[in-house]
Amino acid sequence: MSLRYRLLIVVLGVALTTTLAATGITYYWSRHEIDELLDYQLRQQALALRDKAYLLGSVPVAEPDPEQHVVIQLWDRRGALRYLSHRAVDIERPARYGYANVNGSGEDWRVYATEIGPWIVQLAQPLEIRRSIAANAAWRILVPTLALLPLLALLMWWIVGRVLAPVTRLATTIARRRVNALDPIATQALPAELALMVRALNALIARLKDVLGRQQAFMADAAHELRTPLTAISLQAQLLERAEGGADAEEALAELKQGIARSTQLVERLLTLARLDAVNERETPADVDFSAVVDGAVGNLRALARARGLHLDARIEPAVVVTGYAAQLLTLVDTLVDNALRYTPEGGQVRVELAPRRRAIGFSVRDTGPGIPPAERARVFDRFYRVPGTTAQGSGLGLAIARRVAELHGASIEITDADGGGTLVTVLFPAEPDPPATLGAGPKPDVSAR
Repeated sequence: MSLRYRLLIVVLGVALTTTLAATGITYYWSRHEIDELLDYQLRQQALALRDKAYLLGSVPVAEPDPEQHVVIQLWDRRGALRYLSHRAVDIERPARYGYANVNGSGEDWRVYATEIGPWIVQLAQPLEIRRSIAANAAWRILVPTLALLPLLALLMWWIVGRVLAPVTRLATTIARRRVNALDPIATQALPAELALMVRALNALIARLKDVLGRQQAFMADAAHELRTPLTAISLQAQLLERAEGGADAEEALAELKQGIARSTQLVERLLTLARLDAVNERETPADVDFSAVVDGAVGNLRALARARGLHLDARIEPAVVVTGYAAQLLTLVDTLVDNALRYTPEGGQVRVELAPRRRAIGFSVRDTGPGIPPAERARVFDRFYRVPGTTAQGSGLGLAIARRVAELHGASIEITDADGGGTLVTVLFPAEPDPPATLGAGPKPDVSAR
């Protein structure tokens, strides 16, 4: 049961119990107060009958009773006072019939005046009596309520502690977890609110586990892949040191430069992968003019194509917008085009196309290189994997980088045979894409192998 329902049920139960208790106590005191009030009225009526008996001549004299709080006055039509039940009380003759508040003998009175035959009768009662009765009634209602408040507070303190005990247990469980514990937190027997929070926390742990796994894999791959080129550079430096000059020295220097270039390229690709795998919650996707990105990247690579004796052609539809990350889209274009230029022999052609398709935006790079065998097309997206027999210089990271960028944008990437021979790499972006994955949020399902 959720904490909300637990608190609602328990609080309503406590409120109902205390209300019934207060009502019972109030009923007892109210009945006692009403009994006193009615007894008081009975006595006042009895004392009033004594005055009536005097007026009828049944008793010789009417002495005031100290407990009689009703003063009776009787006037004739001429305004002469004929009877006063309390001689020490001085209350003026009424100006009008009915109820009124007047002052007399130094205190306030509630009076009622009426006409009975030839007489004008006025009955008066001190207002202090009424105030005293009202105060006693209010006090006897307030006392049980105030008496139950501390008990209610203690009950609520204990009940809230019992209801929120799962929160304390969950906090203790999380606090006792080891720093490197990445297993999910159990959600059994948890209230609905806590289960929702724990599921969100488990999802965060899963993403963190994926990021840490990627980092560990990256560090292992980087350590393994950098060992060979660094060893080669060390050996080439030793050969250069031993060379006596002339052709041997030039050859050793050229090999050292090539080794440094290969290592530099490998480190750059590793850093690119690290940036793609890094957690960066602050970067949010935005609409990117993909046409401008592709056009700029192709323009920067034309000089490289000419230097390698290749023809780089592009057909780019204008104003093609993709929701995503501009820097990563540029990395995708650079990587795929550079890959095609690297593996296409001299005199070949590389063609880049960007155009909207049905329910998708298509970006493709076509080359006239040796192509990739169908059996190898799934594996070439793995890090550091190179097709056996490949002689072109490379690190085996280009297509892995391209796939990671496609994953971040919810796009698919596939390799097919190009018309006339060669390789065709196609990336399809949804025309109305879902929000791209936040960097570092973990991979989406692998769509590279079809």
